This record gives sequence, C-alpha cells and structure tokens, in this order.
Amino acid sequence: MSKRNERIGFVFDYKNIDWEVLLIEAGVIAAQIIGILIAFFIVRAIGNKVIGRFFNKLLKKGDVTKGRALTLQSLSENVFGYVLIFILVATIFSIFGLSVASLIAGAGIVGLAIGFGAQGLVSDVVTGFFLLLEKQIDVNDYVTVGSIDGIVEAVGLRTTQIRSFDGTLNYIPNRDITTVSNHSRGNMRALVDIGVSYDSDIDKAVAVIQSACDRVAADNETIVEGPDVIGVQAFGASDVTLRIIAKAKSGEQWGVERQLRQAIKEALDANGIEIPFPHQVNIHKNLEMAEQR
Repeated sequence: MSKRNERIGFVFDYKNIDWEVLLIEAGVIAAQIIGILIAFFIVRAIGNKVIGRFFNKLLKKGDVTKGRALTLQSLSENVFGYVLIFILVATIFSIFGLSVASLIAGAGIVGLAIGFGAQGLVSDVVTGFFLLLEKQIDVNDYVTVGSIDGIVEAVGLRTTQIRSFDGTLNYIPNRDITTVSNHSRGNMRALVDIGVSYDSDIDKAVAVIQSACDRVAADNETIVEGPDVIGVQAFGASDVTLRIIAKAKSGEQWGVERQLRQAIKEALDANGIEIPFPHQVNIHKNLEMAEQR
C-alpha cells in the first residue's frame, strides 16, 4: 500500500507542477545558453584575429620564417579554441547548478579510467611537441613521411596534415611519424639525363648542352649553382647518357629540370645532334610466295 500511495502521491505532485514558473525558468536558462554561445563565437573570432595580427607582426619584423609563423599561429589558435571550449562547458554547468570543481574531479576520474586506452593520444601529443620544439617540419614544407609525400598544411599536437600533389589531404597521427625527410631545408638538386646517339661527337654534344645550360642559368634566378654537364653517365641500348646537375631554390627544382630539358632539346636539334628513340621494324611475309612454296 505504501508503494501505491507513493505512486499516487507522485501523480498528484506531477499534476500540481507550476508549468508557468517552469517555462519561465527554462526560457531564462535557454536565453543564458544562447548568450553564452554568442559570446563564445565572438570571443573566438576576436582571439583568432589578435593571434593572426601578432604573428603577422613577427613575420614583418623577420623574427620567424613564414612557415614557422603559420605553424605557430595554427597551434596557438587550436590551444585558444580548446581553452574557450572548456570555459564554455564550465559556464553551462554552472547555469544548471553543477559545480565546476565536481566537473574537474569527474574529468579526473574519467581520465584515470581511460588512461590506459589513451596511450596513443599521449604519444601523439608528446611526438607533436618534439616536432614543433625541434622545428623538424613547418607549414608549406615539402616532406616525405613514410610512403606519403607532399606539402605540410598544418602541424598540431595530435595530427599533422600533408597535402599530396594529387590534392589528397592526409591526416597523420603524430605517433606514426617515425622518420621525416624534409626537402625544403636548403637548396635542392635538379638532375637531367639526356641520351645522344653513339654516332654523335660526345665532346661536341657536351659543349652544345653546356652552352644551353649557361643560357638557362642566365635567365632563371631560382638556379643558385650550375647547371653543369658532368659527363657520360651510362651506356644504353641505343644511346649514350649525359648527366646535367644544378642546384635550385627549394621547391623550384622541378621547374628548372623542365626548362633544361626544353633548352637542351632545342640546342641539340639546332646542331644536328640526334636524340635516339626506339625504332620498330615490321617484317611482312609475301603470302603469294608462301602459297607457292
């Protein structure tokens, strides 16, 4: 009977709820939450703008490189965003009458419970910290990480974003970055191999190619050394391979190689020096003779 009375009493209490007061309180809470969300977006936009101006000033002063400034700016915006989210959650908890201290204590208990399962996340953060501290990679660097190569778009404490040359954006957990090959630190080598016929005068071919290389070097400011014809590199099935080497500014080596190939091809054609290409000989049997036999 007592349980039944409790249920009946609960029904009576439910029916006696002051819906007007409840709706007013719900409206006040909703208005507070909306106001907090609006303030959150405004503060985040202002904060990101201030961070951007700060790093632009550093960049203009020459205190940091452009890639380093973009890397630190992205990281600062992420940290600032995480702090704002924590403040937002804590403020919403306080609106509902929940203690921020209990939130932190609960977060500590949950963190202890999932600590063993979050070892990968901790490894990401530690690796990302040392990637930034040691300046191994910066935004806009051309790097190779494992089987992925491309341009770094973002470096964070948890993941690194690399854009492949086909446009694919790769998200790599920092713990998977064991070896980094950075192709943007210092000048890069431009290498071109050109094959000439065995019948050609090698000394004349070298002189013609070197003259073409000198003209390219005079017109292209991205070349910092060479190009130089270093001589015969290999003997092919139908050609003699001559190798040309130059040094260009980082990221410009592919353009230098293309320009060298075009200039060398035009110079060899102008001087009557043949660049061999595969020939195919087709033998057709005389069907009538075959029938007579």
